[in-house]
Amino acid sequence: MTLRLKTYIDFKSPYAFIAKDATYQLEQDFELEIDWYPLTLNIGSYLGTAKKDDSGKVTESSRSPRQWLAVKYAYKDARRYAELRGLTLKGTQKIWESSLSAIGLLWAKRQGRVCLKAYIDDTYDKFWKRELDIEDPKVIVTQLQTSGCDVEGFEDFLAGEGRDYHDSLQDEILDRGYYGVPTYVIDGESYFGRQHLPRVRWHLEGKAGAMPDIAYDVILRESVPAK
Repeated sequence: MTLRLKTYIDFKSPYAFIAKDATYQLEQDFELEIDWYPLTLNIGSYLGTAKKDDSGKVTESSRSPRQWLAVKYAYKDARRYAELRGLTLKGTQKIWESSLSAIGLLWAKRQGRVCLKAYIDDTYDKFWKRELDIEDPKVIVTQLQTSGCDVEGFEDFLAGEGRDYHDSLQDEILDRGYYGVPTYVIDGESYFGRQHLPRVRWHLEGKAGAMPDIAYDVILRESVPAK
C-alpha cells in the first residue's frame, strides 16, 4: 500500500519554517510526493497581539506578561535550530494575517510540484528575513510569478473560489483536531511538531520495531548537510 503524507504549514510559523528542509528530505528518502495544505493559525486568540517599530520598540500590545514570556521563548527555541541549519529567522514585528499567502500556496499546488516548492521556499525565505508583506495581494502575485506560476485568473481565485476553499478547509482542519504546524498526517494518524519527524519516518517505514521517542538530535543528524 502506498502511503500518503499530508503536511500542514503556515508561513508565519517559525517552527514550520525550520522543519521545511527536513520535511523535504522525507520525499527523497521515501520516494513520495507530500500533499501540502495551509493551516492558518489564529495566534492572537491565545498569545495576544503586539506590534513593534523598526527599532524593536513595542508600540501596541494586548499581551499579558505570561504571554510575552511564551512568545519570547518560542522565538528563542526556534532560533537555536535555525542557526544550526544556517537559516535567517528574524522575529516578526506583528502577528501577520497569513491567509493570502496560504491561498497562494493552494494556487501554486494546482500548477505542479516545481512551482509549489519554489513558492514555499521563496516565501519562507523572504518572510523570515522581513522582506515580504504577505498581507499584500500584489506581493503574493509577484511571489507566484517568481516561482514560475501562471497567475492568470489568480486575483479572481483569491477573492472567490480560493478564499472559499481556504476558509472551509480551516474549519475541516480544526474539526479533525489539527491545531498547530507543522502537522504530519499518515493513514489518518497525526503528528504535531517538528520533533515528531522521527516518528513520521518510523510510520513511513512501516512501523518496524519500537516507536521512537521524539528527539531533535535525530532530526539534526538526518537533515543537516555535511560541511
